[in-house]
Amino acid sequence: MSRICELTGKGRQVGHNVSHANNKTKKVFLPNLQNVTLISEKLDRSFKFRVSTHGLRSVEHNGGLDNWLLKTRDEKLSSNALKVKRELKKAMASSEAA
Repeated sequence: MSRICELTGKGRQVGHNVSHANNKTKKVFLPNLQNVTLISEKLDRSFKFRVSTHGLRSVEHNGGLDNWLLKTRDEKLSSNALKVKRELKKAMASSEAA
């Protein structure tokens, strides 16, 4: 399983450990990923995602999962999140038509 946030696209970063003697060794910084269940209000369903803690705060700050998915570019979202976004758009289009 890759270490990438499904909602923000945040992945691993590479940097250096720097010792007191200024020796530099490679280090990998991994995002803090959590398995969470987020609820879509418009679809009345819950979805499981692997999200970074930063992404989780961002989703809550922007008004929930539905608003986050509609505002975020498709390139940042995982295939699982894209499926939910398409389903959400379809549900919104059918509710507007009715």
